[in-house]
Amino acid sequence: MLAAARRLLVEKGYDRTTARDLAAASGSHLGSIGYHFGSKDALMTEAAVLAQGEWGALIDDALRAAAAGSPAERLRICIDTLVNAIDQQREILVASAESLSKAAHDENIRSALARVHGDARVAFAALALGIDRDEVDPETARGLGSLVHSMIIGLSMQALIDRDSLPTGAQLAKSIRTLAGRD
Repeated sequence: MLAAARRLLVEKGYDRTTARDLAAASGSHLGSIGYHFGSKDALMTEAAVLAQGEWGALIDDALRAAAAGSPAERLRICIDTLVNAIDQQREILVASAESLSKAAHDENIRSALARVHGDARVAFAALALGIDRDEVDPETARGLGSLVHSMIIGLSMQALIDRDSLPTGAQLAKSIRTLAGRD
């Protein structure tokens, strides 16, 4: 059922997917949704978290690709890797954006995504510092991790609106140096 919900999330969207759609796509009885997940919304929330996890796995790949070099070089590699993957991951980005908008009105989605995003902030802080995730303290995750996370989310949303406007990793790294007064 979860795989069917994830597929429908991408194909139809969160709100346009009905319980009957889910039952038909999964080959299950309509009552199975409530039995296994509690509600259609709970199942769709799980699918949204799964979609966020798929995007997160892509980000993890970018982080691994960027493991060496200076912080600016790691950021450049990570951003370039993600920007290059956006075209192949557009459907997941759309599903992620839709789940983010639903989070404002649904505590279950908000808390599920908050956990995913909390882990992302730790991963991004580790990337920026070139250290293991378990070495990142909560303050660094909240500050540095949030900064990098904001850039990733912002670039992802920009890609949905105007893919051609995205900066390269080098442009973004230069802009950060400029903001820091180091250009």
